[in-house]
Amino acid sequence: MITTGGGRGTGDGTGRSEGSPDAVVTLYQELRRRGVSSLGEVGAQLRLSPEEYERCRGELTDLGLIVPTNPAQHGARTELRAGLREGEGGRQPDGDTVAVIDPEIALLRLLHREREQLREHLDEADRAYGTLETLAGAFLRAGSLTRSDADVELLSDYRRIQQVLEDITDVIQHSLASMHPTSLVREVAERVLSRDRRQIENGVRVRAMYSERVVSVPEVAELLRRRVETGVEVRITPAVPMTMIIADAQFAMVPVDPAEPMAGAVLARGPALVRSYIALYEHCWHTASPYGDGTTPEQGGDGLSEQQRAALTMLASGMKDEKIARGLGVSLRTVSRMLSELMQEMGATSRFEAGVRAHRLGWVD
Repeated sequence: MITTGGGRGTGDGTGRSEGSPDAVVTLYQELRRRGVSSLGEVGAQLRLSPEEYERCRGELTDLGLIVPTNPAQHGARTELRAGLREGEGGRQPDGDTVAVIDPEIALLRLLHREREQLREHLDEADRAYGTLETLAGAFLRAGSLTRSDADVELLSDYRRIQQVLEDITDVIQHSLASMHPTSLVREVAERVLSRDRRQIENGVRVRAMYSERVVSVPEVAELLRRRVETGVEVRITPAVPMTMIIADAQFAMVPVDPAEPMAGAVLARGPALVRSYIALYEHCWHTASPYGDGTTPEQGGDGLSEQQRAALTMLASGMKDEKIARGLGVSLRTVSRMLSELMQEMGATSRFEAGVRAHRLGWVD
């Protein structure tokens, strides 16, 4: 893991050495501590000179240790880095928001990019990539950069969670396993299908489990059909305990609280931690049924609890959450969570649409 050097401070209380190479490390560590934040704001608080700030930003960008969170900027970061190296205009304005990339992920990306370039020179690639694999085996074992066999990170920012998922899926080499208690919105579904195609083309085994209740939603059934056609192994089970994503037996992401999906996520790194999640996943996998293998989910609301069906009925009749909570004898928070999950399963974006879809699916009378 990157660590600070021992240079003397300037005496201005920032802990930064003026003109020292430690400035780039200090800037990176402060960005990592904050998560998604403004690069210009952090540079100003560290009192970096304009020249020092430009040097640090260029170095962190070239190393792949920071990426802009704006999609347009993210897609153009290769051109931006080229402009930085050639001294062209092309720099992002101060105050741009960036996400910090873990060193091991950045290094894996660099190795992957190097591998693709070396394929153009087959004779040299055999020798060069053999050397890279040796280095990876020595230095990129899970937790090696933190000198530990396991590492856990709590992720509370949604943008940070999405960035970590993209980072992990970019460097998968062998397997990706996931389970989903709720359905995916249409925009996310398209990204999933695109990622499926890319990973399967690279020889990655992709598996996914879904709750049989969500398969009664037409949009979800269509998504699963397309995933199976792409080559994904899909199974259906009566109950999925939580959202879970496992990559290469090295990374596992699970919710902080399965009952509160928006509370954040836990990222576990290293086989010492991930093995337990794999055991749970494999148990659920072997008790599930292959999708499209003569298994058809029950229609007409089967799989809904009486409480969920009652909540949907009251929702469809136009009741507010407060009245639904009183009618069920539960807290307002419980009702809000329950309805949110049901809306996700039906692919509904509003309460009115949820009521209409519930009638069409036969979940309410």
